[in-house]
Order: sequence, then structure tokens, then C-alpha cells
Amino acid sequence: MTDLGDFGEFDADADTGDGAAADAADSSTSSSGSERDASRSSTTDGTADAFEPTPVEPSGDDVGIGTICVSQGLRIAEDGEETTLRAYVTQGNRSSIRIGSYLLAPYPDGETLFCRITGLEYAQQYRADDATEIHARRAMRTDEIDEADYKFVANLEPVAVLYDDDGELKRRMTDRVPKPQTVIRQADDTEEIKTGLKMPDDGVFLGHLSVGGEKVRTAATPPTIDYRLKDDYDAGDPLVFRHSLIAGGTGSGKTHGAKNILRQYLAAERTYPMDDGRAVQPAVVQFDPQDEYAQMHDDNPDLDDEFARRLEREGIAYGGHDDTTAFVPKVGSASYAAGHHRAEQVEFTIPFSMVHDNPWLVAGSGLNDNQYGALVTVLLPRFRKQYGDGGTYEEFTTFLDDPALREELDESGRVHEATFDAVRRRVLGFGHVFDQDARPITELVHEFVRPGGLTVVPTYHINDSRATETIVLAVSSLIIDQKLSNDPAYDRIKETPLVLGMDEAHNFLTDADSVQAGKVITKFTEAAKQGRKERLGLFLITQDPQDIHDAVFKQINTTVVLNLGDEDAIKSVNIPSNLESKVPYMEKGQMVVYSPDNSEPVELIGLPKCLTRHGRD
Repeated sequence: MTDLGDFGEFDADADTGDGAAADAADSSTSSSGSERDASRSSTTDGTADAFEPTPVEPSGDDVGIGTICVSQGLRIAEDGEETTLRAYVTQGNRSSIRIGSYLLAPYPDGETLFCRITGLEYAQQYRADDATEIHARRAMRTDEIDEADYKFVANLEPVAVLYDDDGELKRRMTDRVPKPQTVIRQADDTEEIKTGLKMPDDGVFLGHLSVGGEKVRTAATPPTIDYRLKDDYDAGDPLVFRHSLIAGGTGSGKTHGAKNILRQYLAAERTYPMDDGRAVQPAVVQFDPQDEYAQMHDDNPDLDDEFARRLEREGIAYGGHDDTTAFVPKVGSASYAAGHHRAEQVEFTIPFSMVHDNPWLVAGSGLNDNQYGALVTVLLPRFRKQYGDGGTYEEFTTFLDDPALREELDESGRVHEATFDAVRRRVLGFGHVFDQDARPITELVHEFVRPGGLTVVPTYHINDSRATETIVLAVSSLIIDQKLSNDPAYDRIKETPLVLGMDEAHNFLTDADSVQAGKVITKFTEAAKQGRKERLGLFLITQDPQDIHDAVFKQINTTVVLNLGDEDAIKSVNIPSNLESKVPYMEKGQMVVYSPDNSEPVELIGLPKCLTRHGRD
């Protein structure tokens, strides 16, 4: 039994009878409806009429890499943490985007926002839970990801606003918010990038601008962007006289980079104006504990013609520096072997007479304040009065061996006998340092400091760290004292721009409790403070920057950081946190430069080849 009437007995195979008649009737009475449905019916050959397709892709060509989006806010604030600036990146551009890349967002009136990518994020295009078995297994069986299913968003940090000022591109602090849907593009113009990062066009070459270990490329020739330190007086003092620090671990390319920088200071065309109107080439004095810098006299045999032409196009000085002399300190029976370079060698010794002006040179074992006072105010003046200015170290030790002197000073209350004994014990052991069989450094000043010349003081052949420390501090103090003096004994030092380089600087400028360390720090701090006025630049190189005294560190204007693995060392160099996190992962030659008076903090790649000879066979 059924309620469907005739349909209950319907035979699908039947093609005659009432059903056929009914179909015919329906066909005759519904012709107009059939005509309306004709566009949706199938033809006898199986084809179908389709709707006219609507284009999904917008017409025209894409410009840029994406647009400013406002879905999560669009805000520029004085407090960087309150700034919200994000950009949607289109599918075809996503693979080329890196954290740290530089972007441009134009304003309608012709100004441009220069910004940097600080974060990258994928977000779902549609609401869906893809943390499921079926999604995971489907992805595992396909070779590629459908980017259309996801949004790719970049977080941006505004750096500066670029604007035109009578044909000159300038920058100012970010004070405007870009419009929503503003098209952004990658910065690929040298002038825009240098202006945005406040990088000078001329100066001392350090390396090429990079992001994530890859050089920033432009449409210009050459395509790389050179990074240079200001080196003239047009915009303040040259940065060489505001002091530099190179910090890097073993194998980071520290010495390679230092040689390349020093080679630029020795370029023939580099001069600095003096008070008397002369333009004078700088002299470079480099203390060298590993005996590597005298090689700067020789050409690098691996530097081929093609690389040389590239250096010439970029205005980079290269090749061995002929005016290089190794001033070798004579210490006891230690001998210096120099088969790895062809620089001239000159032996010298430290005369004990220098101790009268720098008494802490014989306080290497660490005198306390009371003992140091006895040495400075009583013992040395009395010795000088008795033996004259030319008194030797041997005569001084003989002087202290006099028991009558010890008793006299104790009875008079000037120096207690225990203090006298302590001073005597601590000044012994310098017999192989002072007054050796060589010319005193005080007689070699004219040859030691030469405009345009490189003087290297190797100490690798000296096995006694106390002797090494005394020699380095004696020579550096001679330079600093003469530079800062209003009545110098050596005009050659006073009247020559000078770069004082010190490798393993942490061994000499460390924070310690001894009197000697305190005197050294005071001297170098004063030198750093007055360096700009006296044209004296400190060029410090270290693998332990955390050990350099804060008083000296605070005077450093340019910090170059290569790979460092020690967390305390990384924290001590005071670079921005976004660059600090990259330091442990940087490859050889990669560096971060933090020089507030020169540019924004940036990442660089140094030259792959040393500009002079480097390394031993």
C-alpha cells in the first residue's frame, strides 16, 4: 500500500503509455519554461554552456612586495614599544624577505618612511584547525605548501623619514604614520639606504652592509653598499680620534679585520690638519703580542688582479705598506725571529730614567698605597739626587741594598723598615727589562713616530708577562705623556697625528686593585678624553672586552664586534639587543658596528681577503 499514487508503480524501463503521453503534454504546455532552462541543459554531445568567468587576479603588474595593513592596528609612537606597524607580504615575495631587511613606505606628499623588518609571522587566512591528523598526513604527502591558505605579515620598526631638501636627500626622526594600504618595497637604492641609516659617503672603509650574513644588493654598480667611518672635520672630529674597539673571539677574523682597517689609515692621501696649518699623515704604532702586524709591510700573494681592480673602484687602499718597521724590545737573552715578514727591524731598550716620570713601571707586583708613596716621595727622589737622571736599574737595586739607608729612613720615620723591605722585594726582577744592550727608546723617537709610517712593537718573543706588560706600558706612556704635555720633550710626537693600536688590550687596561693598574687606567682615560684635541686615537683589539676598565670603555665611540661566544663578553660591548643575539652565530668576517656618531647600528661583512700579507706558511 502506498500514498504515492501512480509513482508507486513506476517502471523505469517503460517508454509508452500514459507516462509518455503525460511527458508529451508537459513538453507542449511548458515550452517557455524549457527555453528558459535551455542554458542549463545538456546537449546531445555531452558539452555544457558555462558562465562567463570572473577574473580573480587584479589587472596590471605588482609594484613592491606588499602593503601596510591595519587589521591589528597602525600606530607610530615616541615609545617604540607602543608602535604598531605591520605589512602584508604577497606570495611571490615571501621567500626573499629576511629579518633585518630594509623597506620603504612612501607618503602621499613624496616623503618616505625608511623601516626595518623586526619580525615575520604566518597567520591563517581562514579559521581552521590544522593541528589534526588529516592535515598533517595530507601535508606529508605533498611536495609544497599552498601559500594562499596563509597570511604572511612582517613587523616593521620605523627608522627615519626621508625627504628631499633642494635636491638633497635627508632624514629626520619618524614623526608620521603611513597611510593604510601603502605599498611597500625593498630598499635597493644606495643613497636611500645610506641616508636612512645615517651612513657617510666618505671615510675609512670597514666592510659592506649586510643582513643575516648576506650583503645588501642594489641596482647600482658596484651592487654592494660600503660602510665607512667619518674621517674629516666637516661633521665633527674624525672618529679615529674618538677611539675604536675591535672585539672578537679566536678565529673570528679579528686580526684580519684590524689589518684592513689600519691599512686605510696608512693610505697616502689620508691626512689631518694640524694647528700650524700643515696637513700631516698619521703615524700608527701597533703593539703586537702575536707578531702578526709587521706582515703589513708585504703584499698579499692571494690578492689577484680582479680583486685589486674592485678595490680601486671602491677607493680602498691595499697592498703592503713599505714604511713599516718592527721595533723589537731587547729583553735579556730572548731572540726575535722574523722569517715571516720583510719589514726592517730595530732593537730598543727601556731606560730606567723613564721610571722617574712613571714610577709604577717598577710596581709590577702590586704595591699598596703606602708602599707606592714611599717609592715615589722618598726612594726615587733620593736615588735621582744621588745618581742623577742617568741612574740605571742596576744602580737602583744596589741603592736599595744599603742597610744604612734602610736604618736611616726607619729611624727618621720617613719609611718604616717593613715598608722599605716590601718595596725592595717588589721592584726586583726587572734586570732583563731595563737598560739592555740596545739604543734607548727615548733616543729613537724620531724614527719610532713617523708620519705615514707603521711602527710595530712585537712582544711574542718575550716569555715573561711581567716584562711584556712593562715594555708596552712604558712605550705607550711615553706617547701619551708627550701628546698631553703642554711642554713636550719630543715635538715629533706632539706634532704628528697618531693611532695607538693595542692588541690583547684586556691584558693592559684591566680593572684591578693594584696601584699600577690604577695609574695605567687614569693615564689612558685621560688620553681618551683629550684624544680629539691632541689628535691621538686609541685602537684597541681584544677577545675579552669585559675585562677592559669601564673608564676607558666609556670613551670608545666605535665598537666593532665579531663572533663572541662568551655571554659576559657579548653583554659588555653594549650593542642593541637585536644585534646582540646574532653575535654568537656570526661567521668569520661578519661583524656588528655600533658607532652612534656615525650611523645606526648595522651588520657588516668584511673583505674576504686581507689587504696585506696575513698568516704564516
